[in-house]
Amino acid sequence: METPGSQSSLHRANLERVVRAVRLAGSLTQAEIARTTGLSAATVSNIVRELKEGGTVEVTPTSSGGRRARSVSLSGDAGIVIGVDFGHTHLRVAVGNLAHQVLAEESEPLDVDASSSQGFDRAEQLVNQLIEATGVDRSKVAGVGLGVPGPIDVESGTLGSTAILPGWTGTRPAEELRGRLGVPVHVDNDANLGALGEMVWGSGRGVRDLAYIKVASGVGAGLVISGKIYRGPGGTAGEIGHITLDESGPVCRCGNRGCLETFTAARYVLPLLQPSHGTDLTMESVVRMARDGDPGCRRVVADVGRHIGSGVANLCNLLNPSRVVLGGDLAEAGELVLGPIRESVGRYAIPSAARQLSILPGALGGRAEVLGALALALSEMGDSTLLDGTATGSLAASSPAFT
Repeated sequence: METPGSQSSLHRANLERVVRAVRLAGSLTQAEIARTTGLSAATVSNIVRELKEGGTVEVTPTSSGGRRARSVSLSGDAGIVIGVDFGHTHLRVAVGNLAHQVLAEESEPLDVDASSSQGFDRAEQLVNQLIEATGVDRSKVAGVGLGVPGPIDVESGTLGSTAILPGWTGTRPAEELRGRLGVPVHVDNDANLGALGEMVWGSGRGVRDLAYIKVASGVGAGLVISGKIYRGPGGTAGEIGHITLDESGPVCRCGNRGCLETFTAARYVLPLLQPSHGTDLTMESVVRMARDGDPGCRRVVADVGRHIGSGVANLCNLLNPSRVVLGGDLAEAGELVLGPIRESVGRYAIPSAARQLSILPGALGGRAEVLGALALALSEMGDSTLLDGTATGSLAASSPAFT
């Protein structure tokens, strides 16, 4: 047993600090590890050498600032994580290793609200298929990140009341999937996972304060403050869709009138175009027609952008983020929607906050949430088990979930 404060316990702590830094970033040069952990360059060099000899990390030549450097990442066979993303009309699953490499990914249409049990049945089957396809030992599964389009109570893990998934209200998604797969499952709402995905792999890289705005069946924001997702004590932080724009406006699913969501979400926007464009519309098709020059679709997309900008201006005044990333199908409209967002931010936000803000489209498209689920699983797993040569939790080859 290591004595607290002893040289051996200090060394162990330093090993874990280095492993954690690399695990969260995917790969770092030794100089970046030193800056991130606060350890000296000599200490980092010795620890990296020890971890490499033990098979925990891989070191490859690279360059940094025009100089030769060594990139450190976790070993590709140190373990795998799984991301599961339930959207309103789809299920997406991805398998990745601890070096932030996606090994397999699959998406399929799914009426998620038809039945929560059917949704979890299909998720279990798809996880099985992808693990089999990668050929990775199931005992290497370290954990699962799970995304759902609704608020999760932080204390109980219960999905809160939502008109988007009414059949799921009161369920405990993480507990349900954990019982099927037999490994740790960590759950969050889709906007938070989109923020995580873009922060690790996409348009939010290198930024410690950002908001990820997702406009789909509802409108939500994932908030990153000082490099960490901010969920609030009840898990409902980021419900930007329920900022009031017009107290005499349409009745929202939350019971209030004139929420931002009633001017921007697909369920409210698409009917505006149905008299002239027919009923077979999706936000994706509206964006495509807008980019092709359709005047009605361009007008609707611009109006949505201006309304989103009003909500973003409120975020700027309250939180002063340095970047806003727009996700979902709407981001594919590019400047057709980003321009009006910037216009509203310039009009309603405090000038100093608006000047510091960059507004970008998401780089990951529809993959942001499932990659964020992988990032969630990576962030929640422990480091000590990696040093001991085992993954956190395990899926035994004989587990019923994989027969």
